[in-house]
Amino acid sequence: MAKNEIVWGILGAAKINDKVVVPMHHAPKCRVKGIASRSADKAREAAAKYGLAVAYDSYEALLADPEIDAVYIPLPNHVHVEWTIRAVEAGKHVLCEKPLGLNADEIEQLIAARDRTGRYIQEAFMVRTHPQWLQVRSLIDDGAIGQLRAVTGAFTYHNTNADNIRNRPEFGGGGLLDIGCYPITTSRFALRREPARVVALIDEDPVFKVDRLGSVLMDFDGVQASFFYSTQTQPYQRMQFHGDKGRIEVEIPFNAPNDRPTRLLLSERGDDGVVTERWLEIPACDQYGVAAATFADAILSGTPQANSLEDARANMRVIDAVFRSGRSGEWEKITDK
Repeated sequence: MAKNEIVWGILGAAKINDKVVVPMHHAPKCRVKGIASRSADKAREAAAKYGLAVAYDSYEALLADPEIDAVYIPLPNHVHVEWTIRAVEAGKHVLCEKPLGLNADEIEQLIAARDRTGRYIQEAFMVRTHPQWLQVRSLIDDGAIGQLRAVTGAFTYHNTNADNIRNRPEFGGGGLLDIGCYPITTSRFALRREPARVVALIDEDPVFKVDRLGSVLMDFDGVQASFFYSTQTQPYQRMQFHGDKGRIEVEIPFNAPNDRPTRLLLSERGDDGVVTERWLEIPACDQYGVAAATFADAILSGTPQANSLEDARANMRVIDAVFRSGRSGEWEKITDK
């Protein structure tokens, strides 16, 4: 009989699980069996908190469970590649938190592991399967704002906690890998192509030694996409797409709420020159549940996943170039090495 659900395991008791585990458990074709931690007590606490059947006292124990089909990995950035490879070598599919690796070379290791094992590996950019971003792409494709000319965006929060892993360089901390990656991936997603070059200004925290502020310009061969990110300013997020006949504004582009609709502002200029604006509402959904269900469906049907490893590698090549530009102060080309 054909399998009709994916049984998930959670590899690590990270705080982000508060957003992810319950929606994943209730997503179509998904069931979360248990959660693993290096601490048996933490695993039991997390399993009880999320209503899961099993608490594994090690990551290895979860990966050894033959009933687990796929794992979600919310571990610190610097161990994503290691545990993703260990998971696929244990026969599991993997949905791993972003960034999937710390640079494009690390994504190459994952592509090799995928090809070797035949398991699916996907970067958990939940925004890319959210209906509001599918609508943004569709509006641009359909010419709702005419010829796209520019993209502008921002993503910021305030965090000066020295113990937070986002402020620890040894854990792959810093703003670009944490939040600056979002305007990059959504710009690429909406435009359906890659930038040729980037230029960036990056400010490093003198104590934490991680990037805390960055301004980036991406050249998409005729479309200019610019954004800034910061880990030490007032929380804010927005993305806008500017065409010669209109504009799309994504009100809450990245941390989409699950308890109310999201909204897109569509501004259009008619042939008479009159500009009209209207809000388009996208029904409430949980982007973590949607992403899990979409990934599960691809596994069960054997069809291509929503976000390929090749796409993750392309995104990381842009990030690598942004870091290079931040050091050089010059335009940096997007390379395939």
